[in-house]
Amino acid sequence: MSQTIKTILAVDDEPHMLRLLEISLRQAGYKPLTAKDGREALEIIHTQHVDCVVTDLHMPYMSGLQLLKAIRAGGKEVGQDQGKKNALVDPELPVIIVTAQGEVKTAIDAMKSGASDYILRPFDLEELELAIVRALSFARLVVENQYLREDKAPDAGLVGSSPAMQQLFESIRQVAPEKATVLIAGETGTGKELVARAIHAGSPRSNGLFVAVNCAAIPHEMLESELFGHEKGAFTGAIKERIGKFELADGGTLFLDEITEMPMALQAKLLRALQENIIERVGGNRSIAVDIRVVAATNRDPREAIKDGKLREDLYYRLNVFRIDLPALKARKSDIPKLAQHFLAKRRVDISPEAIDALTRYDWPGNVRELENVLERAAIISGNQTVLPKHLPTEMVSHAPARVSEASAAVNSLALPPAIETLERQLITEALAATQGNKSKAAKLLEISERSLWYKLSQYQMT
Repeated sequence: MSQTIKTILAVDDEPHMLRLLEISLRQAGYKPLTAKDGREALEIIHTQHVDCVVTDLHMPYMSGLQLLKAIRAGGKEVGQDQGKKNALVDPELPVIIVTAQGEVKTAIDAMKSGASDYILRPFDLEELELAIVRALSFARLVVENQYLREDKAPDAGLVGSSPAMQQLFESIRQVAPEKATVLIAGETGTGKELVARAIHAGSPRSNGLFVAVNCAAIPHEMLESELFGHEKGAFTGAIKERIGKFELADGGTLFLDEITEMPMALQAKLLRALQENIIERVGGNRSIAVDIRVVAATNRDPREAIKDGKLREDLYYRLNVFRIDLPALKARKSDIPKLAQHFLAKRRVDISPEAIDALTRYDWPGNVRELENVLERAAIISGNQTVLPKHLPTEMVSHAPARVSEASAAVNSLALPPAIETLERQLITEALAATQGNKSKAAKLLEISERSLWYKLSQYQMT
């Protein structure tokens, strides 16, 4: 786990108590900062990184309760103009209240205002340390919850039963429990981050954070700070220290998407971090141990990227311990019916066999992501009714056979004899039972195409 020393800010207007807190915090292994009142504490929080605040309630100029409310307001003092709110103050910063025996009710009121905990005077070192550990642990849970809420990865799901997908699932099962770094290669929209998340979920690190960084979406001059963090004063605008994604992912998984877009000089620093499990913040000289697993991804051929000077060869070998190549959607079109059902199930919308046929004839340059977007649009146009070919983009319908609807209508007008229909129903039911509902395998068992099976299921209302 990370050996990063946590910074605790002690706030008290009594010099001897402030000194006692400072000594106690240092003995407990923390980096102490001190302030004699709430306003001074707020100035420190605005300019330096603080992991937790331990404050007295009664102080001149700004009380502990006012300091608490200012922190919860993002650094804005009570009564201060909203336009002066300082966004650099974390409103979730843990605050522990120190109070006297006869002020328990006041401390409880502070808890209702957002205090993380309170301790009563006189306290011992063990009691103080326990309160800080609880507060820091809760703060980490808040960060994890924010990551879950802010997760904007498309809900594509790893759906499919094609041979390519079966191989993918097997690769994930093999590598997830291991410590090895993983390199995922595949076209844009094939689901590289979903694979990385599946690896994390199946690993012993699943209780840790999954932290994703898109190397192509962050300006090069900011990427090093984003990954490794920076110390106060490291560059213009660095008015307080910042924890990077490496430290945040400690104990979990760091996903580096579009790794070939990372500057070559930064790739060298990344290689060192992977080899030694140690990082240094920008502008710092202190080594910080981290315990993370790195999963990297690229939409380029890694070998071509090396030739083009986009990827260091030594970094490639370090990342390429276990490689996973994702198939393009056009290479696994038999999965399209299942993917379509998966996406439309969220809206409880059906899709016609003719529309499925049109989708399978299209080559999908945008892969699964494009399919999801097309189906969402089609569902909206259909009024959340059955998606038909007319609800799909023109370029997709043009790939389908001419007059699909008319041809299907003509076929449907030729009613099968009841005995044949009954036999077909029975054979389909038996095939699905024998394959545990796997329609791809059932179609092979029946010696028909999967598309034909889907049509029969729709025709006989067996879906």
